[in-house]
Amino acid sequence: MGLKEFFRPRQSNFLRLLNEQSAKTLEGLEALLAYMQARDEDAARRVEKAEKEADELRRILIDELNRTFVTPMDREDLFNLSRAIDDILDYAYSTVDEMQLLGVEPNDYLRRMVSLLRDAANEIDLAMQRLKDHPNVASEHALRAKALENRVESVYREAIAALFKGPKDLEHVVEMLKLREIYRHLSNAADRGDAAANVIADVVVKMA
Repeated sequence: MGLKEFFRPRQSNFLRLLNEQSAKTLEGLEALLAYMQARDEDAARRVEKAEKEADELRRILIDELNRTFVTPMDREDLFNLSRAIDDILDYAYSTVDEMQLLGVEPNDYLRRMVSLLRDAANEIDLAMQRLKDHPNVASEHALRAKALENRVESVYREAIAALFKGPKDLEHVVEMLKLREIYRHLSNAADRGDAAANVIADVVVKMA
């Protein structure tokens, strides 16, 4: 059975909800990037709003999954893809939330990591848009998302190395610990983006 046969009208809710989730995640990452560039409090509120709306979409998808016998892809893949996309935005929100709570100012490492994460979220969103009608193109976007995840991890390692170049005093140590936690949130977001890209690639292979 071909990929398109899996996406029948009765089952289209799942793809629509996943598309809405990926679009909402991209929206949240764009807001996070705006926050990093100008510490815009309105952008911080947009990140929180996107995260809450994305959580609601995931709740609806899980409810649909529990009430539907036939699904357009493996139930486990549906669940894992939805969770991975949702986790990206969860970590974006925890990043801005802790930055505000701890009084951490954006720096070049944070801006670079978030810019790459925003690009990866865009690739995942494009992959979801193409999954039904152009699965091979969806796979290409998933591969690009994975490549961007590797670049985030590279910047993350660079940022961590810079932190440990010799703390000058106690105040510097405290700042170092705060930044390390923020960097970890973004590294975790990248990991979840990689997980989402892996599920998309697996779905294409299974349904070809």
